[in-house]
Amino acid sequence: MQKETKHIVILGAGESGVGAALLAQKQGYNVFVSDKSPIADKYKKILSNNNIEFEEGTHTEEKILQASEIIKSPGIPDKVDIIKKAKAKGISIVSEIEFASRFTNAKFIVITGTNGKTTTTLLTYHILKNAGFNVGLAGNVGESLAKQVAQNNHTCYVLELSSFQLDGMFSFKADVAILLNITPDHMDRYENNFQNYVDSKFRIIQNMRESDEFIYFIDDQVINNQLHEKQIAPSQLPVSLKGSVEEGAYLDGDQLIFNNILSTFSIQYSKFPLKGKHNMVNTMAAVLAASTFGVGQEKIEEGLMSFKNAPHRLEFVAEIKGVKFINDSKATNIDSVTYAIDSYEEPLIWIAGGKDKGNDYSTLDHLIKEHVKALVCLGADNTKLINFYKEKLDTVIDTHDVNDAVLQSFNLGKPGDVVLLSPACASFDLFKNYEDRGEKFKAAVLELKEKIEQGN
Repeated sequence: MQKETKHIVILGAGESGVGAALLAQKQGYNVFVSDKSPIADKYKKILSNNNIEFEEGTHTEEKILQASEIIKSPGIPDKVDIIKKAKAKGISIVSEIEFASRFTNAKFIVITGTNGKTTTTLLTYHILKNAGFNVGLAGNVGESLAKQVAQNNHTCYVLELSSFQLDGMFSFKADVAILLNITPDHMDRYENNFQNYVDSKFRIIQNMRESDEFIYFIDDQVINNQLHEKQIAPSQLPVSLKGSVEEGAYLDGDQLIFNNILSTFSIQYSKFPLKGKHNMVNTMAAVLAASTFGVGQEKIEEGLMSFKNAPHRLEFVAEIKGVKFINDSKATNIDSVTYAIDSYEEPLIWIAGGKDKGNDYSTLDHLIKEHVKALVCLGADNTKLINFYKEKLDTVIDTHDVNDAVLQSFNLGKPGDVVLLSPACASFDLFKNYEDRGEKFKAAVLELKEKIEQGN
């Protein structure tokens, strides 16, 4: 494949940036990696071992602005000075996914949405891998796509993509695109204009042809409205919980019904480990994607039965004296919490709190009334949560330490209750990130379990 550039600069030396550097070097480009933050030791080692020039803690403008193309980490906003200057010079700025896609003929199943991306991506990948496909997992999960193209080059890839990644993609084309839902998020990156964010999500179908498939959740009002506003070239396979669809998938009682060009079949959802209405949507999307690749019902059901969800997403931790503890630390917005609470029939002790992102908790009122018996707040400042729920719930407890939150929750619980960590907030007030919050929650639960069992 003909190279379009000679001098590549990569901004950001995380998983995607280092992967892009390895691929660019393999393709014969001059490569320079620049990260304004310190670079993790494991990535410095990879760059050094491959004789790739890099800098950390600064951006040297003279070197960066000599680039014929820049591969930018999705975490770097367009408004930073170095990006503005590069754009003013007319330098092409792309994402690692865009760059990597130039050097493979693999097929792509691409997944986006405000919530549910990771579960759907992992499930789609698991079904294909279980069915014997030479499949890679990349984007926001797995290893860098660029690194895999450089070292393995699978015949197909399942990609989880954020809006930030999609913003840096121009020529890339999906063979199957999945759009799960769109609710307000990252408004600071989109000039507080929701339509900008919506348009970013719909970039997932750019360049697609009639022979490709677009799978989407038709019950999502934002997506549904946009179908009438945008030109949709690929075949449409809607997913619905509310009514039947001619082609696509829908819920009928306990059965998920699938109709696409290759096959028609149904599966009994309650047999499988994933729970909750949101996971019905994720499952239907993943199964449709796999079936368009020719995976049959038997292999699909095998994959569904053996699937284990990602950590920190409705993850069972332990049961202590009949009280179950669930880690949903990745639920950092109201929409995710809605799905989580709606997944349980049992009485809930809800652990929430952290760095608030302007949440409107009133949208949860009907679910809280129906499912939640107590709220344990876990954050540096829980004032907003306490003020909102002190009149709505009999029990609202203020904690600032994860061990205390776990102990208080256990003390409130009775056999058959579920303690659900589903914070609705970012984690940066008390923790490094949502993973750190989830791991510390799990550790606190297991420590309490051990103490109580030893005490008996």
